[in-house]
Amino acid sequence: MTILSSLTRSSPSIFRTSRLPVPKFSLGSLNSRILKPQVDLRYQVAIRSLTSKMDTQELKQYLADAPPSVVRLEIEKHFDALTDKQKRYSHFISRASFEGSRIVARQISPESEPIFDFILALHKTTRGDWKALQAKAGISDEELDQFLQYAAQFLGNLGNYKSFGDAKFIPRCPESAFAALAATSPDAQTFYNATAGGIFSTDKPSLLHLGYPEEGHMTTYYPGSPDITKAEVDAVSAWMEKKGLLPENTRLVKKGDGSLEIWIASATPTIPNDGGDIGKETIFKVDDGALAGKSITLVYGDYSKEMAAITASIKKAAENGDNENQQKMHNAYAKSFEDGSLLAFKDSQRFWIRDKGPMVESNIGFIETYRDPAGIRGEWEGFAAVVNLERTRAFGALVEAAPSLIPLLPWNKDFEKDKFLSPDFTSLEVLTFAGSGIPAGINIPNYDDIRQTEGFKNVSLGNVLSAKAPDEKIPFIADKDLEIYQKYRDAAFEVQVGLHELTGHGCGKLLQETSPGEFNFDKENPPISPLTGKPVTTWYKPGQTWGSVFGSWAGAYEECRAELVAMYLSCEFPVLKIFGFGDGSLDMDGEAGDVLYSSYLSMARAGLVSLEMWDPKSRKWGQAHSQARFSIFQSFLEAGDDFCKLEYQGDDLSGLQINLDRSKILTAGRKAVGDYLQKLHIYKATADVEAGIKFFGDMTHVDADFWGKKVRDEVLRNKQPRKVFVQANTYLDEATGKVMLKHYDATPEGMIQSWVERNV
Repeated sequence: MTILSSLTRSSPSIFRTSRLPVPKFSLGSLNSRILKPQVDLRYQVAIRSLTSKMDTQELKQYLADAPPSVVRLEIEKHFDALTDKQKRYSHFISRASFEGSRIVARQISPESEPIFDFILALHKTTRGDWKALQAKAGISDEELDQFLQYAAQFLGNLGNYKSFGDAKFIPRCPESAFAALAATSPDAQTFYNATAGGIFSTDKPSLLHLGYPEEGHMTTYYPGSPDITKAEVDAVSAWMEKKGLLPENTRLVKKGDGSLEIWIASATPTIPNDGGDIGKETIFKVDDGALAGKSITLVYGDYSKEMAAITASIKKAAENGDNENQQKMHNAYAKSFEDGSLLAFKDSQRFWIRDKGPMVESNIGFIETYRDPAGIRGEWEGFAAVVNLERTRAFGALVEAAPSLIPLLPWNKDFEKDKFLSPDFTSLEVLTFAGSGIPAGINIPNYDDIRQTEGFKNVSLGNVLSAKAPDEKIPFIADKDLEIYQKYRDAAFEVQVGLHELTGHGCGKLLQETSPGEFNFDKENPPISPLTGKPVTTWYKPGQTWGSVFGSWAGAYEECRAELVAMYLSCEFPVLKIFGFGDGSLDMDGEAGDVLYSSYLSMARAGLVSLEMWDPKSRKWGQAHSQARFSIFQSFLEAGDDFCKLEYQGDDLSGLQINLDRSKILTAGRKAVGDYLQKLHIYKATADVEAGIKFFGDMTHVDADFWGKKVRDEVLRNKQPRKVFVQANTYLDEATGKVMLKHYDATPEGMIQSWVERNV
């Protein structure tokens, strides 16, 4: 039996797999319900004649899950406990969130929105009688099943690229089955034609992943701009930063003459009467730098139809708020979504932070920036959830303990906030989460100026954490550990999520020149770096943010830092007591030790299976959390003292499993975590982007031969489908003011029906 404990990460690469260019977007598409490329018969024939040259084994990893893991998001008993007013409040937030679903699809690929409409049109053709549709189309049972499986995964991701991994997935049935289904209805045919061959195309490997157009990847954050360069994207970002124009609700377009347009999401298609966030000007001539001589035009009204519907629902949510903060929050949202103002959106987040202990929790907007290649533009998401008071009590105790936990981290007070701003931390049961995927926990807002001085909120999504697929397999955990792992992995994950969101994302100070000549540290006697033993020499300049400085690396880097904080502090047994495990005393052999062991095993396994999200062709990571967890697993393997090893048999790595020494978690394991964490934190705190990216890049580098080929192949052979959630719908009886809840079956058919009845 070969044993691996510490490996180097270096070496060459592998892979292979086009698609005719999708016709360019026009400004008219800003206000359209659906992108409808002009596709004639010759174009369709050309597309279909491009048969894939991908190797069968390579293609396998891009096939839709069979079957997908469809899970129902249970909410009924929690929703029923709300007052009628709270139910109306949650209903309107749910509607506003779902009304942004087409925005998400448009942010993923040009074909995603027509695929969405194609699936729904087929349901409407026979009112969900799939057997009748099968007979009409003349397809086999297997082909119908494969279509339904693809449809469920598509709707669970709101696009044809995985929300976790950013890789395209392709139906398992032949293209002829989709064509036969399309032929059953004029509407379905229209939408199918509008996909322009994008459902099945696999002939350009770079287009199978989201990323920069310059590198041949898929993105619609830069619509109709195949020749826009990273340098131009960065230059526009710097220009926006200098002007004070925030980027989260924007897209960037490069015109044929080289001029640039910044599309701003707003219900109103023109600049507001009193001006936008940077005044009444919309056309700017750039005089210097990389864009010298070019013009930048601000264009309002991106997603205008959707933004108008969202605004109307949000205004009704404001009318049903339980308190003044909720009303002010939703009115600020309404201004942001109507006028395109991110300054108004920041105000909404301030009111959100002040809304302590609500029964219905929510947030909505262009929030997370993981999928923009540049890491600054946000994907639409929105959620409405009911507070679980019993589980929230544990998180409240964790909040109370946080000021005593944070000083235990491996840096001194010079690199920590002057005062920990105790946030609301609630356990939620999700009613609605509209977006490309549902996380397990959230820590927002993402604006550092608000986080550093006004605070933030944390939420743990309880019914997401507890959702289980039947017959779930657990590869790579040794038989000797399986019983403990299965028994305590949910508890371990809840502890991890709590510490990750609260203390991970909630800790740390950014050393800043807050305005010219003003600093939030002693400039004359700068803090001493624990890495060099010398005074720090770098910090954030006026107008700079953590995201703008670290760019596309920021997401994975920060997720890694937060995960490491959680791993480090989970070794504190009083923390485990808060969650109901042990009496607070150190006991690795008791139940608290079981939870801690499960936590470290879970992280090691997550790091191993993360290789699914690494693309051997581009040699890049497709998912921030996966990149982070792989590097943490590497730190375990490199901890020494035989703390963590990979065991396997033969060259094909059969029987691959993790062997982690429980007795060394508090010694070798915690030290490795602490050493890694300290470096990441200090580089972030001091804006040392050069050293930080170099270090993190080395930690997340994948050796192409061993990790990128041998281990990854074994991971793919044991790949488990990722859960997709069937969510309930709410319906308001206008006459009585009562809100009804409707659940759907945890099946592909139930998933499709829920979206048809959502009517967005």
